[in-house]
Amino acid sequence: MSASESSGSVVRRILLGSQLRRLRESRGITREAAGYSIRASESKISRMELGRVSFKARDIEDLLTLYGVMDETERASLLGLAREANVAGWWHSYGDVLPSWFQTYVGLEGAASHISCYEVQFVHGLLQTEGYAHAVVTRGQPQACHSEVDRRVALRLERQKLLVSERGPAFQVVIDEAALHRPYGGQAVMRAQIQHLITVSEQPNVTLQVMPFSFGGHAGESGAFTLLRFPESDLPDIVYLEQLTSALYLDKPEEVGQYRRVLERLSEDSLSVEKSRDLLRGLLQ
Repeated sequence: MSASESSGSVVRRILLGSQLRRLRESRGITREAAGYSIRASESKISRMELGRVSFKARDIEDLLTLYGVMDETERASLLGLAREANVAGWWHSYGDVLPSWFQTYVGLEGAASHISCYEVQFVHGLLQTEGYAHAVVTRGQPQACHSEVDRRVALRLERQKLLVSERGPAFQVVIDEAALHRPYGGQAVMRAQIQHLITVSEQPNVTLQVMPFSFGGHAGESGAFTLLRFPESDLPDIVYLEQLTSALYLDKPEEVGQYRRVLERLSEDSLSVEKSRDLLRGLLQ
């Protein structure tokens, strides 16, 4: 199974969940009533509609009957989507060091056609060297044993294969200059990380800009975030906001639109790609 197939399963889960929600709402059925029909709770229906859980064919069949979907072609299509949505992703083998709320993100990241983000404190995980990633994980997980740190770093490096894959996404990142001056792992590690950023910034699918100290206050006042866009036209753009023990996934058009406008302003106000590269080179001198 390829990475794109397993990542696509997350997208299909979210796609099926949103279609089930649309069908339920169009019939005026509450989550509680829908849950009762499949011998489950209201919260189970909520998790299904958000694409957070796997699907049982029997549950989908019962819900479709409740929602009045009797056309065999439509039922077969949605049941096929449920089967595809249950495919486990490559990252499930890292379940021991990967919280469930981040598994969803890894799947979405792998399925996205465009990834745009703003970073404040760190170099983005897709752009970290092994040494830098090791230093970040060690600092963030001071109680972790050596093997757990190594597993977390290995997961991060595995994610990075996405950027050089044949169907890799367009990746746009605005890095606050503060992240480049915050040392992780010592001088040698930071030099290697800066050099890596220069090299990666020359890839055709990567747009890397630096928001310089000299600009002063800027649009990214709410902190780091990631905006994901997908090739499927019926899947909405998603904003990912990581927190200490969980994450938020925003898909309401008005909320996503606000983050998109912030990203546009950050890009306009940051150094150009060429000048960002010059700033990075200057840090090596």
